[in-house]
Amino acid sequence: MSTEILMPQLGESVVEGTVSRWLIAEGQPVQHDQPLLQITTDKVDTELPAPASGILLKILVPEGQTVAKGTVLGAIGEVDEGRRTKDEETPSSSKLGFISPVVGRLAGELGVDLSQISGTGAGGRVTKKDVLAYAAAAVPHEPLAGPDAHLPAAESLVPGHPAATDDEILPLSPMRQAIARHMVLSKQTAPHATTVMEADMARVVRSCERLRGEFERQGVRLTFTPFFLQAIAAGIRAVPAANSSFSEDALLIHRRLHIGVAVALPDGLIVPVIRDAGEKSLLELAAAVNDLAERARTKRLTPEEVQGGTFTLTNHGTGGSLLAMPIIVQPQASILGVGAIHKRAVVVTRSHSLLPDPDDAIAIRPMIYLSFTFDHRVLDGAGADHFLMTVKEFLESYAG
Repeated sequence: MSTEILMPQLGESVVEGTVSRWLIAEGQPVQHDQPLLQITTDKVDTELPAPASGILLKILVPEGQTVAKGTVLGAIGEVDEGRRTKDEETPSSSKLGFISPVVGRLAGELGVDLSQISGTGAGGRVTKKDVLAYAAAAVPHEPLAGPDAHLPAAESLVPGHPAATDDEILPLSPMRQAIARHMVLSKQTAPHATTVMEADMARVVRSCERLRGEFERQGVRLTFTPFFLQAIAAGIRAVPAANSSFSEDALLIHRRLHIGVAVALPDGLIVPVIRDAGEKSLLELAAAVNDLAERARTKRLTPEEVQGGTFTLTNHGTGGSLLAMPIIVQPQASILGVGAIHKRAVVVTRSHSLLPDPDDAIAIRPMIYLSFTFDHRVLDGAGADHFLMTVKEFLESYAG
């Protein structure tokens, strides 16, 4: 008797998923709990283990297709059962002929019904060009199937400019679609405002260099991110409203600090959450950052590990960026962006006057820009500046 492979519910609010890649080919053996396929949701990429041992008899949902939780993705059974299945069924793939994984994934992303396309490949095979041509011809006269399939015709990609022969329609990955939806939702939901300060990172850099070897001996790589997490915790203690969520009749202040740390991936961004960040030591924070970042890049995060954040840190400086105005992750109230650390010439003074002073000196310091974007329904400028000034002072006076 065959075992069905079902699309799971990967988290409380996740009701659908996209088959991003089958790791086992149809007809190949598989062991129970062996990674079987990769699934992408609007929260996380993860691997689905095989529910049983046997032969992957049938793949019912191709790569690139998004389906609801509980959908049968395929079946695992014995060899003889696979032969009976192939003899008895007339699946859509046999009607269409061979469909490559690339074509199947592209059709799923564009919401194209392959049975409606006349293939131009060898033996009538449907090719990638056939799918793109069908998608372009279907817009705007005939909307494509699927909730996210609003791809414009090639000639309308750049208004006022006809499409050249080397133009390409690049379908959005499920992760990029989810990011786009979230960014638009955030800008439509919350009035964004950003305040910027710069900080002297000399004490933090000195501490990081002093502690790096000690941490490495304990198997932990130390970066600047844990220092920023500690600074955020100090800022939240000074301005609790920065760690909150807005509703029409109340402000929900989160007493626990769960900081999401943005991690860049090849096709987008994911934000794993460090829980109770304000209660952790520098070593514990460094270990948590290393673990979550590594598992984010290898697609081994669980859905729960990217949910429940109350504040977000984005270190855009890792790519060389000096200053940015990040977008809030809903339903949070704020996000801190940290730029690249650069040595710059600055004026060092003990005087409170803005006028030149005999004791003023020019010194080389490792400086950084801090940008704090906040929901203006939650914080005003004074509260936001108080938060960011606390972060700045924590970094500049670091004594760890």
